[in-house]
Amino acid sequence: MTDTAGQLHDTDAVRKIANRLKRAQGQLTAVISAVENGGDCRDVVTQLSAVSSALDRAGFAIISTAMRQCLITDDTDSAGDDAADAPPRKLTVEELEKLFLTLA
Repeated sequence: MTDTAGQLHDTDAVRKIANRLKRAQGQLTAVISAVENGGDCRDVVTQLSAVSSALDRAGFAIISTAMRQCLITDDTDSAGDDAADAPPRKLTVEELEKLFLTLA
């Protein structure tokens, strides 16, 4: 993978997140089918809750992975470097916090 700001590089984490999202996609397809075919309200809501939970977990996994690999510290801050030669900008604590709060 190319090194870009905020990109996930942990291939194992990416695989797990993608699998979780694919499961959620399958669950959502089942919810849509149940709604279109007049499925039982209780079952539809239960499945929709499972989809929502799966998406939340995927989002938290992305944030967790980003926190481990994208967080910058004062030691690695390259504010004095020439912009053309500087490595791609990492996520700041504030950016990670904002992303995390969008899931809350």
